[in-house]
Amino acid sequence: MNVNVDLAAAPRRRARPPKRKTRITIYLDDEVLDAFRLCAERTGTGYQTLINAALRLRLNGQDGAALAG
Repeated sequence: MNVNVDLAAAPRRRARPPKRKTRITIYLDDEVLDAFRLCAERTGTGYQTLINAALRLRLNGQDGAALAG
């Protein structure tokens, strides 16, 4: 076993960014989920991302109708 290891030459790992999201389970009406999935297909964005954006708009007091249509 080689005990003379040069740690300076070893590749450095990037520090993990702080976690900003939490995985949850949520039940949504089929119609709501279908609408977000359809919108996601048209925009090329993930449906979960669109749901998150709609919730953010609602929390900020804005109307999320623009995302649905």
